[in-house]
Amino acid sequence: MSFRILPLPLALFQPLFALDDPALRAIGARRMVADEPHSAPCRVSLTDADPGDRLILLTHRHLDDPTSPYRSEGPVFVRETAVEAAPDPGIVPDMLSRRLLSVRVYDADWMMTDADVVEGRDLAVRLDQWFEDEAVARVHLHTARRGCFMAAAAR
Repeated sequence: MSFRILPLPLALFQPLFALDDPALRAIGARRMVADEPHSAPCRVSLTDADPGDRLILLTHRHLDDPTSPYRSEGPVFVRETAVEAAPDPGIVPDMLSRRLLSVRVYDADWMMTDADVVEGRDLAVRLDQWFEDEAVARVHLHTARRGCFMAAAAR
């Protein structure tokens, strides 16, 4: 069984890049500059921002089904120069493979069926195992330490 890592769509965030700092602050977002390598993972490009890259940090609802008790949102970084990623099936982007991840597994009704903490370098094997179960519809990947949403995976 193969999987595909899904980025957040660039179209959701493009209008924010034109806003000034007070307008961003009014909606709970901040313009930031990456200051260290691997400190600001972009959820659209699925790459870590380079030092000096401009980003917007904002809250994003990554599980928006109103019928699910797991409805969830949290902070995400989006690089102002992001190009939407399209990883090949079965490939885990470096941004994920270098991190300790908290993985949450959902069925078609957005009920959590499993969860685990996984080293990013082991993620491909675990995703293949989870997607062997036909009841698994989607997997959400979060940073293990801070709990921030990173990306989703689908069959």
